[in-house]
This record gives sequence, C-alpha cells and structure tokens, in this order.
Amino acid sequence: MNQFLRCMDCGEGFMKTPFDQCPEYEYDPNHPYEPAQVIKRDDFQRFLTTHHGHRLEYLEIIENSFVSDKNYLEPVKTSYLKATNSKKEKFVIKRIREKIGEELRYQVIPGGYLLECTGVEVQSEEITKKLEMEFRMHPFSETKISKFLRLYRRIIRGIDLKNLERIPEEPSHPLEEFYKMDDRSLFYLLRNCRNIFMGVEYSAIEDFIYDHKDHGVLLLKARYRIQMIEEPEAKEEAAPTVIPAEVRKVIKKE
Repeated sequence: MNQFLRCMDCGEGFMKTPFDQCPEYEYDPNHPYEPAQVIKRDDFQRFLTTHHGHRLEYLEIIENSFVSDKNYLEPVKTSYLKATNSKKEKFVIKRIREKIGEELRYQVIPGGYLLECTGVEVQSEEITKKLEMEFRMHPFSETKISKFLRLYRRIIRGIDLKNLERIPEEPSHPLEEFYKMDDRSLFYLLRNCRNIFMGVEYSAIEDFIYDHKDHGVLLLKARYRIQMIEEPEAKEEAAPTVIPAEVRKVIKKE
C-alpha cells in the first residue's frame, strides 16, 4: 500500500510504494550482447537520509482528489492531490515531472484547491466530423452545418450547469466534464432547426440529435481551471522531531 511522507521543515514529500527498491538496468550500446549492469536503489532510504533530523509525518491522501492540467495519460505534467494529517490540517501535494526521464518530485503546500468552471462549449469539430461521416451519401452543405453549430452555441449561451445532468463516464482530461443538454435546450434546438433544414433533411437532423444528445458529440463540454487556496501553516512551538516509528527503524539501519 502506498504511503505519503511529508517533511515538515522543507515542504518536500515522498510517495512510499512497493517499488522503491526496484533496481535499474543499464545497457552499454557499444556492447549490446553483454548482460545489463544492475544498479541497486532504495528511494525511500535516500529520502530519509536527505531529511535526517527533520520533522516528518505521514499524510492521508483524499480519495478521488487527483487533478492535472493535462491528459491522464500524459507522463510529463504537474498534478495535484489533496491530503490531510492526523490533526486534520489540509494540504495540497504538488506532483511534478518536467522531463520524461525524470523521477517524480513532490512539494507539499498548506491549503487546498478549487475547480472553477471557465465555460461550457459545443463540440463543434466533433459534430462536424460526425455529420460528414454519417451523411456522406447525402451530405449537408457546409453552410447548413455552420448554421446548425451557431444555433446550438446560441442556445446554450449562459446555460447554468446546475440545471444539467453530468454523464457518469470519466473524461480523458481531468479538467473536463460532459453534460447532457436540458429539455428546454433540446426543444429550442429542434424547433429552430426547422429554419435551417427542410423535409427529409429535417427528419435526418432530428434523428441525429436524438441519437447523440445523451452519449455523443452533442454533449456539452465544461472546462475547468485549478484555483489554489494556500493557507499559512499554523505556527508551533519548538518540539521534538516527529518521526514515525517505522521511519526511525529504517534510519537506524544506515
């Protein structure tokens, strides 16, 4: 089980995992047939040595608090986690990797963060591609597609997310969420489409709307940004170094 250790003096942190002692294997490109050189490592012991004599404490990471400004699968990024200690003080764990070959670094910041919605948008590019694909035998004109997108954007302008239903599926980006349009927006969209599409074309766009309004390209995308709320850490009188018993045992093995 992973555990997070915080240095109270430096503000740095370490995520203790079962893989901290996994060795590295180094190959010599000039001698490809020779066996790899095994390099032993102990990341946890290295952290303890660096912060020897400092006050250390374990933090409990808040479940489902991960957020980042990049895609979940992107390895090079800065991400954030919420955490608390035994005194229920709040912290943000800032997890940093600036280059693909670098190890993760952790910075602990007293406080928290909020996700602030920056706007709701129509998936214009995705809608256009879907319309072109589904109606390639009898395509809509570029003018009509453009009018349809303008209409949809106008209808959802100023829409309140509190009135929308969020879909349960997790998006690929931590700062995006998808919502279904409400019944009122659906009514206005269908009614005003009659001013753009006629006859068979209207029947086709009506079917398209019903097919994709709940789980497709007509879902509304809400974008968020991370707003940090830093709090000054409570000052404490000088006290003995706070080192968990398990950590003390590891240090004694030096």
